[in-house]
Amino acid sequence: MTASVFVAGKLLPETMKTLGKWDVNAYTGEENITEDELLKNTAEVDAIICPLSSPITAKVLESAKNLKIVANIGAGFDNIDVKKAQELGIAVTNTPDVSTEATAELTLGLILDVARRISEGDRLCRETPEQFKGWAPTFFLGTELSGKTLGIIGLGRIGQAVAKRAAAFGMKIIYSGHNPKEAAKEWDAKFVSQEELLEQSDVVTIHAAYNPSLKHLLNETTLKTMKSSAFLINAARGPVVEEAALINALKTGVIAGAALDVFEFEPKIGAELGKLDNVVLTPHIGNATVETRTEMGKIAIANVEAVLAGGEPLHSVY
Repeated sequence: MTASVFVAGKLLPETMKTLGKWDVNAYTGEENITEDELLKNTAEVDAIICPLSSPITAKVLESAKNLKIVANIGAGFDNIDVKKAQELGIAVTNTPDVSTEATAELTLGLILDVARRISEGDRLCRETPEQFKGWAPTFFLGTELSGKTLGIIGLGRIGQAVAKRAAAFGMKIIYSGHNPKEAAKEWDAKFVSQEELLEQSDVVTIHAAYNPSLKHLLNETTLKTMKSSAFLINAARGPVVEEAALINALKTGVIAGAALDVFEFEPKIGAELGKLDNVVLTPHIGNATVETRTEMGKIAIANVEAVLAGGEPLHSVY
């Protein structure tokens, strides 16, 4: 009997073509799939392939009586009730490592953008070109990266890839979290406490794997310990930064600017953020490259193949 697979979000056409060996049903809605939609479509399936926006709750897992694997497309998996899946003997997999280079590239892009006011300048040229009177010594000044200190919260794979790129721009690297001493030697990176990192950094970028203890790590109190000239970058998870506190800090000059690829209440983006010139906003595109998304699809499918063939998952999260 052919195995049944439900795909909970749009995948690249090339990826969908490789699913022909199974009986496949795919969600085609424009909005992220809801728990109700999942309940309607997964009661009899053997496998779910889903983006990290899919709420694979305990209720969904319990209702899917034949389910053997949830293959998440993404390095994170906080959208899945992993504890319940483990209780039920359902494999849960992710797509680790493959996002590293793309996310590091975007992070450097965000740093350059907010420091050199690139998006702000683009808006000026498009919306109020009359403000540009020609080159002038004091017009539209930004901040150079060379010689500045980059504070990396979480020097894991992505943090290290960011450090490599930032070092090429002449930045000094400090980091907090776990301490990969050998890797840090490559960039003469210095391990410091969280408090020291916030106080000393000209740019703070977050790359720690999310868990509930990190919620609002950057809040009203901790933001006030940063330099008033500093920039905050978040291409990790939205809840790490308390959005209301960040908005206030940006409006009152507590910090100089921020660049965000993720948001506390995602997919909702705080309306006030969009009104601030000292903020760069991107719609969670950290690993949104053709190369990375293609590879993520391949990894998810390989995990499904392994489990449905009676083997062990290749990238189990537990």
